[in-house]
Amino acid sequence: MSQAGSAVSDNEALSWHTRLLLAVQHVLVVAATPITAVFLIARALHFSEAVTTSVLSATFLMCGLGAIVQSLGIGSIGARLPFIMVPGGAPIAIFVAIALQTDIQTAVGAVILTSLFYFIALPVFRRCLHHFPPFIIGIMLLLVSVNLIRLYGGLITGQPGSPHFAPPDSIALALGTILITLIFALAFTGILRQLSVLFGLLGGTLLAIAAGSADFSAVSHGPWFSAPQLFPFGWPVFNLSASLPLLIYAVISMAEAAGQTIATAEIVGSTQDVHKTIPRTILGDAIMSLLGGMFGTSLIITSGENIGVVRTTNVKSRHVTAIAGALLILIALFSPLVRLAICLPGPVVCGTAVIVFSIIGVIGIDMIAREPLHAPGKTYALAAGLVMGMLPILVPGLYQNFPALVQMIFGNGMAAGTLTAIIVNSLFLFGEKRISLREKS
Repeated sequence: MSQAGSAVSDNEALSWHTRLLLAVQHVLVVAATPITAVFLIARALHFSEAVTTSVLSATFLMCGLGAIVQSLGIGSIGARLPFIMVPGGAPIAIFVAIALQTDIQTAVGAVILTSLFYFIALPVFRRCLHHFPPFIIGIMLLLVSVNLIRLYGGLITGQPGSPHFAPPDSIALALGTILITLIFALAFTGILRQLSVLFGLLGGTLLAIAAGSADFSAVSHGPWFSAPQLFPFGWPVFNLSASLPLLIYAVISMAEAAGQTIATAEIVGSTQDVHKTIPRTILGDAIMSLLGGMFGTSLIITSGENIGVVRTTNVKSRHVTAIAGALLILIALFSPLVRLAICLPGPVVCGTAVIVFSIIGVIGIDMIAREPLHAPGKTYALAAGLVMGMLPILVPGLYQNFPALVQMIFGNGMAAGTLTAIIVNSLFLFGEKRISLREKS
């Protein structure tokens, strides 16, 4: 058992029930992402209940398999770090857009083409890894944090302008969940502190039940077992031009995977060569997205939630996330668990997610602060990155009147901000080297 504030290392012997509790905590924190992703797709594309259940089951299955692959590794595939995989938010929006513009078979075909594109683009991307120092990764993590907080904050309040916007009971439940999490983190040590996120979610759920805002009656209705259907929409259609937005995102996602790998490796104190680990992470994303596409899901990629959970709980064992992967597979195949996950009160899940995502921002700030920000290059790289990154996050629809390609690149705040920071930082470094060479000569 670890002491207060100490880390549970990768090779420390933990009791099975401790590992299970920590794994359950991971699952409960990330469960909102696949549920939200599938229901956004289902509502936009008018899926039947049977198709929705099948795709949700497939999504949980791919997330579980992906967690095991990334945590334990298979040959040259998998980071061997505490990772859980989920459907990415931006890929979901792109997937829906492709399906609405063409059809669902073409959207699935785009996922499969993008998965194969990872293998083609990876050798080129490897040569660009020197453009991702910790300073740039910190900017990326800060933008990821702001984007996720905005997204899940919006799920708590609902759509602005709607009759039920910002319901006080939902906001109170979310804030109550955050408060309970903080109370456990402040009042306890050791394993209880490490489980503060889990206790916060459970405490928030009890509050929701007491307030009459939770309904678990649907859990007992329906079949006991479910199996995802292979090609649930029929044979995919491969259309390169329609797939282009998702192919462009693949490059962005490789940059995000690089940032998450570097940040997680640093947090857990990994002795691996991170430049060799990043390609293994991306290969894991490629394989799981390919399998997911065959079962009708969008891209399944490494999750930024891991960074927040690892830092918040201080649990750094990849075996815990591997067990979490096994639990996700169990959820996928055992229908009552799928229904239970769906019935968790939305404000409570989102409140838990918000505090975890905020920790990602703290990690990013810590990585940024290691650089001398009084240096002009770092100041302008950070400022430019925040401008280009924050604007589309805080002002949705900023680029809606621009061509589709511009919207795809600049409308993704994480991509636009990170790319801008890389370019500005590289230009200043290049300029400083030229000045240094000129002075020496």
